[in-house]
Amino acid sequence: MGFYSDEKTALQYIEMARGYDGRALIEVLKAHLPPGSSVLEIGMGPGVDLQLLSEHFRVTGSDNSPFFLDRYLKNHPEADLLHLDAVELATERRFDCIYSNKVLHHLTEDELLKSLRRQKVVLSDNGLVMHSFWLGTGVDEHHGLKFVYQTERSLRTLFGKVFNEVDVVVYKEMEDDDSAYVLARFNP
Repeated sequence: MGFYSDEKTALQYIEMARGYDGRALIEVLKAHLPPGSSVLEIGMGPGVDLQLLSEHFRVTGSDNSPFFLDRYLKNHPEADLLHLDAVELATERRFDCIYSNKVLHHLTEDELLKSLRRQKVVLSDNGLVMHSFWLGTGVDEHHGLKFVYQTERSLRTLFGKVFNEVDVVVYKEMEDDDSAYVLARFNP
């Protein structure tokens, strides 16, 4: 059982993340994606960003944690949710955009590259991805969770192996220059 699948630790995460959301990221996304576009959120957790995304887009939430999916469905029975692993993305559906907020930092470089290749398949033609990461170097482990830090350069390199348009923007989540988001698109 993973960290986010255990009710006790998932509730601890919800409490720790209280007050943080992807509102600023979603504002950027709105400038690049038409209203009503289909968006898949990878790693929706308690659904804070999913709610914000749903104000502008047709959203599908996903998580590998049954706890988060079940918890969200109790309050939003009409929600479109998928039980997905962030690497495999085992769905035949296609989306105009794939979004995650500080989720893919749990993946090793090989896993991230595999996920990006799979995302390209799940995207509609000219689809867009937007993912945020913690900036830094190295790998940490907290409570059994792996955190793989990225640099602007490593993000450009990894995303550039799959997508032909890559923009990396550094921003502040908690401290100056502690985070970056990637906007990437593949134009055939």
